[in-house]
Amino acid sequence: MAAVKWSAVVLCALAVFWGGTVRGQEPDQKAAGEGPAASETAPESSHVEPAPGPPPFDQGDHAWMLVSCALVLMMTGPGLALFYCGLVRKKNVLSVMMQCVFLMGLLSVVWALWGYSLAFGGAQGEATFNPYIGNTDYLFMRNVEPRLEADKIVYPLEGVIPRLTHMLFQGMFFVITPALICGAFAERMKFSTLVVFMILWGTLVYCPLAHWVWDNGILAYDFAANQKSAGAWVGAIDFAGGTVVHISSGVSALVCALVMGKRLGFGSDPMPPHNLTYTAAGATLLWVGWFGFNAGSALAATGQAASAFAATHFAAAAGALAWAGMEWITRGKPSILGTCSGIVAGLVCITPASGYVQPMPAIIMGVAAGVVCFFACTTLKTSLGYDDSLDAFGVHGVGGTLGALLTGVFATRVVGTGTQPLGLLEGQHLQSLDHGLAAQAVAAGVTWVLAGVGTFVILKVLDVVMGLRVSQKDEIQGLDFSQHGEEGYIFI
Repeated sequence: MAAVKWSAVVLCALAVFWGGTVRGQEPDQKAAGEGPAASETAPESSHVEPAPGPPPFDQGDHAWMLVSCALVLMMTGPGLALFYCGLVRKKNVLSVMMQCVFLMGLLSVVWALWGYSLAFGGAQGEATFNPYIGNTDYLFMRNVEPRLEADKIVYPLEGVIPRLTHMLFQGMFFVITPALICGAFAERMKFSTLVVFMILWGTLVYCPLAHWVWDNGILAYDFAANQKSAGAWVGAIDFAGGTVVHISSGVSALVCALVMGKRLGFGSDPMPPHNLTYTAAGATLLWVGWFGFNAGSALAATGQAASAFAATHFAAAAGALAWAGMEWITRGKPSILGTCSGIVAGLVCITPASGYVQPMPAIIMGVAAGVVCFFACTTLKTSLGYDDSLDAFGVHGVGGTLGALLTGVFATRVVGTGTQPLGLLEGQHLQSLDHGLAAQAVAAGVTWVLAGVGTFVILKVLDVVMGLRVSQKDEIQGLDFSQHGEEGYIFI
C-alpha cells in the first residue's frame, strides 16, 4: 500500500508540472544545422492553427520521417537482436535478445523524460544556451507535445517537421547506440548492472556528445556560415552518427571488455556462433533499417536524402564483398559470418559521410571498411588478447573512426550544402579546424576520450556498488536461465 501511495504522489506531481509547463512560453527555434539537427531553413518555432485545420508542416517530409523512425527502431529489434543473438552460444541466446528488447523500452522512457532535453535543449544565441550540454526546455516533453492555447492548436516545429517527430527520430538513435555496446560484454554481465549502466551511459556520454555535434555544441559545423559553429572547438561533419553513435559505442565496448575481463574458457574452449541463420537475418534487417538511419538524417524528403540512401546502399554492398574477399584470400573460403560483418562495417563507415559523398567514394569507403575491420577483428584482437565477444569495437569503434576520417577526404559541396570545399579532395585545407580532415580527426579523438573515460568511471563505480559480472556458476549455466529463468530452446 505504501508503494501505491507513493506512486500516486509522484503521478500527481508530474501532472501538476506538466499542466503548468504546457501552457508556458515556447523557446525560440534553434539555429539550423545539417544531419539530425534542425534544418537551416527552419520556419517559426511553433505555428497556431484553428482546430481542426490543415497541418502547418510539410506532409511529405513528415511522412518520410515517420517511416524513418520505424526503420531505425527496427534496427534494434529485430535487427540487432537477431544479429547478436546468433553469434553467442545457445545458452545465452535469450539474454542477448532481452538486452536489446528491454533497452528499447528503457531508453525510450529515459529519452522522453530527460534525454532529449539534455541533447537538444537550448537555442544558440540565447542567454541560456550552453555548448556543452542541453537545458531543461524539453524536460518531460515540455514544448515538444502539441498543445492548446485559447482554443487553438499550437504545433512546435523543428525545421519542416513537428518537434515531436524530431524527438522520436533522435530517440531511435538513443535506443540503438547503447545496445551496440552489449556485444562487448555478452555472456557475462549482470542484467541488473546492465540496466543502471545504460541509464548512466546514455545520460552522461551520449547526450552531451549529441549536443556537441548536432546541436551547435563544441564539435558542431555551421553549414550556413561554412565554418565551425560559434563557440565550437572544431567543425565536425557527421551526418548520421559516426562520432555520436559508432565511435562512442565502439570505444565504450572496448573499455567494457577490458574492465570486465574475458569469458570463462576464452581462448581454450570452443565458442562458435550457435545460429548464423539468425545473424544473417539480423544483418539484412540492419541493412534495410539503415536507410532510415542515414537517409532520414536529412530530416526531409530531399535530394540529399536520396544521395545518402544511395551512398549507404553501395557502401554496405562493397563492405560485404571486401570482408568476404579477405576471407577468401586468407582462409580459402568466404563465410556468411564474414559477409554479414562486412555489411555492417560498410554501413558504419559510411554513416558520418552519407549525406556528403557521391556513390563512387561510398564504394571506396565500403571496401576500406571491409578490409580494415576484418584485420581489426582478427589480427588486432588476437594480438592484444581482449575478449570483445561480438566485435563491437572492431566493427563500430574502428569502422566509425575510419568513416569519420574518410568523411574529411571525400565530402563534397555537390551533395552537401554551402559553397565552400568540404573534403580534402575538393580542396579543403588539411590543417583547417573549421571542417575537413583535421577537424574530423580532432572530433574523433575527443569522442574517444569522452567515451573511454566516461565508460571506465561508470563501470568502476558500478563494480563497487553492484558488481559487474555474474558468478562463475551462473556464467557456466548460461545467462538465459540464471538471469531470466528461461531457455531459448526446449525440445520435447
